[in-house]
Amino acid sequence: MGDTATLAAGQQHLQALERANRVRLARAQLKRRVATAEVSASEVVLSCPWEAHSMSISDLLMSQRRWGRSRCKRVLVSIQVPENKTVGSLTERQRHALAGMLATIAGRTTPARDARSLSVV
Repeated sequence: MGDTATLAAGQQHLQALERANRVRLARAQLKRRVATAEVSASEVVLSCPWEAHSMSISDLLMSQRRWGRSRCKRVLVSIQVPENKTVGSLTERQRHALAGMLATIAGRTTPARDARSLSVV
């Protein structure tokens, strides 16, 4: 009886490791897609795909280009969302507030970018 329990526990452990590896790989791919702007962080927040469900909001935000810990913290404090909150545990209000804030930030351009885009070559 103890042998079958040990065997079942070993199989369960291997299945858990396989699942964790799938989630880790899917998250890494999602972070790469966000970093290359193939998909926006606000889209991920609104759609909440399975790989982002248990990912912290700060991990998602910091996967964007030019986003560090302080910028991430500043945005999350402004909408009263803790950094360690997961994407899947956001309320509908928090989800829409964060997506709106991210869309607003993405729509802004810095004066340096404006000057470069207007320069005649």
